[in-house]
Amino acid sequence: MRAVQVTEFGGPEVLTPVELPDPVAGPGEVLIDVERIGVNYADTHQAENSYLAPSQLPLVPGGEVVGRTATGERVVALLNGGGGYAEKAVAPAATTFPVPDGIDDLTALSMLVQGTTAWVLLRKNAHLAEGESVVVHAAAGGVGTVAVQLAKAWGAGRVVATASSDEKRALALELGADVAIDSRAEDMTEALLDANGRRVDIVLDMVGGTTTDQSIAALAPFGRLAFYGMAGRENPKPVELRNVLGHSTTISGMWLPHVFRLPGNVFGTALTELFDLVLAGKLKAIPGGEYALSDARGAHEALRSRQTVGKLLLDPGK
Repeated sequence: MRAVQVTEFGGPEVLTPVELPDPVAGPGEVLIDVERIGVNYADTHQAENSYLAPSQLPLVPGGEVVGRTATGERVVALLNGGGGYAEKAVAPAATTFPVPDGIDDLTALSMLVQGTTAWVLLRKNAHLAEGESVVVHAAAGGVGTVAVQLAKAWGAGRVVATASSDEKRALALELGADVAIDSRAEDMTEALLDANGRRVDIVLDMVGGTTTDQSIAALAPFGRLAFYGMAGRENPKPVELRNVLGHSTTISGMWLPHVFRLPGNVFGTALTELFDLVLAGKLKAIPGGEYALSDARGAHEALRSRQTVGKLLLDPGK
């Protein structure tokens, strides 16, 4: 089968098209003929071995696919440790989900990781209450575009989006943000206070560095910052607990695999609710571009340069 493999860690240049034997499903696994592959920012960390879960070489990157099983059932699946950048993939049956009629490949993949991430951030980390303000950093990205829509649908009083270009900020406004500001603001604390008119209740942050530091400084009493990535590849400053105490703020982290350790079927509940919102016309996926499998490098280059919006896909037939 055609696949993309990493034999040495690094940037987009290490993604190499190759021919590999077809994978074989073991007990509790499902073999999927892949129709589209989802590209996530985490894949760029996986390729350079800077992700939370260590990578091992040789590696076929990619954590999500949509396609058909041997019985013809259309499914979307989270993979275990990679293997998605290929014409065929093996997924645990426990993380393989049927795709309802009316849900296209783009939407299925947009909701599987980015959509459920936004859902968990707002429901489990931030515990959004009606009328609260929500800041969505990287609001034109895969998680951000869903988070803006969910926050408004769930009663946020004011949604402040940040993005790096006029086009991205316009997209955030189109999706329901009340105001969109430049993510490159020199003083993000001041920019957020100006945009919201007061301190903010919730911040969803996947940037890191000074963006995180200055967002924490903008939190209202009992404000919450949910940290779920570090696209800027720069660590925030260490947080002193006495400052958290002194300002009654909460800083939490979220890594999606941990959701499967929660009691009940939280992930399945989130995905079902997201699909229902899409089918009801209350939520939509934003296309970010479709690349040939052989040009996975181009997709990673675009992601890392922060040029993209919405959801990026790979076509395994090209």
